[in-house]
Amino acid sequence: MKRILAILLCATAAACASRGQVNPDVMQIATAPLTCANKAECDLWWQRAEDWVRSHSKYEVQTVTDTLIQTSGPGGGRRLLAYEITKSANSDGTATIGFAAHCDSSLGCKPNPWSAGAAFKQYVRSGVDAPIPGDTSTGSGGDTAGVSGAAVAEPASSAH
Repeated sequence: MKRILAILLCATAAACASRGQVNPDVMQIATAPLTCANKAECDLWWQRAEDWVRSHSKYEVQTVTDTLIQTSGPGGGRRLLAYEITKSANSDGTATIGFAAHCDSSLGCKPNPWSAGAAFKQYVRSGVDAPIPGDTSTGSGGDTAGVSGAAVAEPASSAH
């Protein structure tokens, strides 16, 4: 009986260990810098950022300015992602767009914050809303990125 219990515990631990892992391709897309080169490109990318948030957020868009796009939420232990997108001018005339996504559930977020960040960045750059190639993430409790909690976070001044 002890042997069976030990086998079950090992199997459970192995299953839990693989949950929440992020595909390296998704991670690479999600962490790549999102820096626009000039005002025209930055304006286009900022509009795409707002469009993406409006079409992907289950929460209402609460704030839209020249430097911030923010949804309401998260709340009530929900697994849905809330978004905060920032734009910060760089000294060389470019601007960096930062992405943050988080939920309020100990069970993890749906969708996975890394996948959402990768999808966001692909859309902002290309205007094409396509699934992330190789994304096999589960959205489990291990979905964290950038900062503590279930979040993908990039300050606008970072190199992400």
